[in-house]
Order: sequence, then structure tokens, then C-alpha cells
Amino acid sequence: MITTIIFDIGNVLADFTWEAHYRSFGYSEEIFERLANATVKSPMWNEVDRGVMSEEEIIQGFIENDPGIEKEIRETLRDKSTSVSRNDYAIPWIQELKGKGYRCLYLSNFSESAHVQCAAALDFLPYMDGGILSYQEKIIKPMPEIYQLLIDRYGLVPEECVFLDDTQKNLDGAEKFGIHTILFRNQAQAVEELRRLGVEA
Repeated sequence: MITTIIFDIGNVLADFTWEAHYRSFGYSEEIFERLANATVKSPMWNEVDRGVMSEEEIIQGFIENDPGIEKEIRETLRDKSTSVSRNDYAIPWIQELKGKGYRCLYLSNFSESAHVQCAAALDFLPYMDGGILSYQEKIIKPMPEIYQLLIDRYGLVPEECVFLDDTQKNLDGAEKFGIHTILFRNQAQAVEELRRLGVEA
């Protein structure tokens, strides 16, 4: 029997993609590709989520990857608040699940800077029963430690939990602990799969 629903935040309860964010600045295709290669496709990208470096250290590292676009790197990383939006279904869905007796937690790699800048869009967090943001713990999905920490902190029985995430490798990490998983595509698909697990979604 499922008692706990665990949500990823990005692209499950809130919408944010780096591609859309970068394109919102109207750069040429060449600059867009250079930005992607210097940041999201660089080996140090996960440091953004792990929070093991300061924001300026991260930016300097990206600039070293391509000094010719320092202005664009700083511009795109300065403010993400207009690029994150809470999905309209997030709060009603959480309230509905909790009203039926389910515990709702989050497990997210949302970065510190994005979390702080986009607080208004993340107004569903107070409705939840807690969770883990990777930057606060200096560990990141799919590292095994983050799933174990969630289990220990909230006294979870893995077989009674289901985790919704839009990235398969994160689900693979959860499955190793015996947690049920759903690869999230949209709410309707997730609700259907939750119901197959016996959840009144």
C-alpha cells in the first residue's frame, strides 16, 4: 500500500528548462550553443546543484570554458526568476493527495540560486510535508546517499513510497532502495500510473 508520494520539483511541480531560459534572451544560435557547451554540457555543471561552490566560483568556471561569452554567461545566470513557473495543478493536487491521507514530500536537485530567486513560483512547498533539496545536503540525485537520507529523515518504508521524476537515472537510483517510481511526462499520465499502484490520485 502506498502511503507517501515523493515529487521531483523541476518539470514535475514547476516548469523550468535551461534551453528555454537561454533562448528567452534572444541570442543567436551560435551563442546559444556556446552557452550550452560552457555551462549545462560542461563537466562542472553538477556543482551548480550540489552547492559545493559559491555562485561566483561557478560562474568563473563557466567563463573559463569560454571567456568570449562572459557577458552572456553572467546575464543568463543572474536571474532565473522569470523562467520558473509553478504548474497550475501543483497546489490542488498536493492538497487532494493530502486530503486522502497521503504524505507528500519533495526530492529535488533544484539549485540554491534558482530556489532563492524563484521562491514566489515555489509557493507550493509550504503545502508539502517536507523533503530534501540537494544543495542543502551537498549530495545530488542519483547519488545513493540522498535516497537513504530521505528514508531515514522521514522514517519511510520504501515499498510504501512512489517517486515521480522526469529523469530516468534519478528513478533508477530510487528503485535500488525499493521505492516505486513513475517517469513523469504530464499529470494525466502520472495520475493513471499512480492509480495502477492503488493511489487515489
